[in-house]
Amino acid sequence: VIRMLVPAFVFIIAVVLSFATGTSWGTFSIMIPIVCNIFAPTEEMLAITISACLAGAVCGDHCSPISDTTIMSSAGAGVKHIDHVRSQMPYAIMVACVSAVGYVVAGIIGYYANSALAMIGLPIMLALVAGTFAVVTKKTKSD
Repeated sequence: VIRMLVPAFVFIIAVVLSFATGTSWGTFSIMIPIVCNIFAPTEEMLAITISACLAGAVCGDHCSPISDTTIMSSAGAGVKHIDHVRSQMPYAIMVACVSAVGYVVAGIIGYYANSALAMIGLPIMLALVAGTFAVVTKKTKSD
């Protein structure tokens, strides 16, 4: 049962590791060999978990104040670095939360279903993203 939650755990670990180190590529090099040894090459969960690793690493790198891309973005925009980090954080956290739920859904579907049924996770996640977008834009308009 815990195997179905592995993609979500890998996503969260990759976010934290990438945020702490400021590098997505470094996180890839640490996490992908570990992920590849968790599942057999023929399992559906391998692709889902590698995807979670890549997405988590990029998300953490995007939020990290010590990331080279974040530093260059704030310098290029001509704003104070910490202000740029603070302005990006709410968007990245919202997307990370939706993605974590998505990896739980994908893990459950990938664990119980065959490869043909695994594609049902995509419309489920699109609906979740659309619902989140609708709630956020409604709250923004009312504020």
